[in-house]
Amino acid sequence: MRIVFMGTPDFAVPSLDALVAAGHEVLAVVAQPDAASGRGLKINRPATALRAEELGLPVRQPRAINSGPFRDWFTSEPFDLAVVVAYGRILKPWHLAAPRLGCLNVHASLLPRWRGAAPVHHAILAGDTRTGVCTMQMAEGLDTGDILLCAETPIGPEECVGELWERLAHLGAELLVQTLDQLPQLRPRPQDEAQATLAPPLARADCAVDWSQPAGRVHDRIRGLSPWPGAWTLHRGQPFKLWRSRIVEAAGPPGQVLQADERLVVACGQGAVELLEAQAAGGRRMSGRELCNGRKVAVGDLLR
Repeated sequence: MRIVFMGTPDFAVPSLDALVAAGHEVLAVVAQPDAASGRGLKINRPATALRAEELGLPVRQPRAINSGPFRDWFTSEPFDLAVVVAYGRILKPWHLAAPRLGCLNVHASLLPRWRGAAPVHHAILAGDTRTGVCTMQMAEGLDTGDILLCAETPIGPEECVGELWERLAHLGAELLVQTLDQLPQLRPRPQDEAQATLAPPLARADCAVDWSQPAGRVHDRIRGLSPWPGAWTLHRGQPFKLWRSRIVEAAGPPGQVLQADERLVVACGQGAVELLEAQAAGGRRMSGRELCNGRKVAVGDLLR
């Protein structure tokens, strides 16, 4: 099958590899333009562009996808299908109509739950115990297209978003190949709009920990934002980044450090969490024990 692959981050790389391994002809890999990031504003290439170059595939990184050279190429090049995996741009009706078989998307949730840009994060933030991936025939709405196939997987009680992200990337790649193998026989299934939930992008304010919440909710927020964009709180007026935690039995005023020796334990609205890894302002990522031994955190300190 002649395919144009549209994807940008590392989540899309296993799907690209799977298409090539399955013998499909990938005409080009379309990714977002290179972007500056980090303190030094270093220019970084998308993971899919780097992998495409390793595979010897043409790469296109248009800034304008609705006019100009990219539109001319996309509408004149004969190909069967566009496969879209975390591309990061909204496709217009003309995009969807250009390929002979339309556009197929690999989405990291069990649709219609968690439509949008951050489905993996929101699944953990909500305390979901199961998630998965779906392939769907793309439509004009936000992840509203008819579903082709789904694969379900449990979410571990201490699994963080980075770990789940990697698992779903590989699960999605497997499901993509299965979908293409079965495509002529598949009957697309409409989504149940009554069950739809949204997974919008996360802002810094969404990453602050509310210590008045029960321990389970605090724990889900920490792991649902690790390693990116990162849960945070204030300690002695300075940002304090939280990487890993677990729920423990203890009680005290919300946000108060209850134990700071071999373990770093903080009270929540109900119960408490042990901070397994955290990062003080200006410091490096450290275990709870290291933070306590370095006297960066003490019993009675209040996290806000």
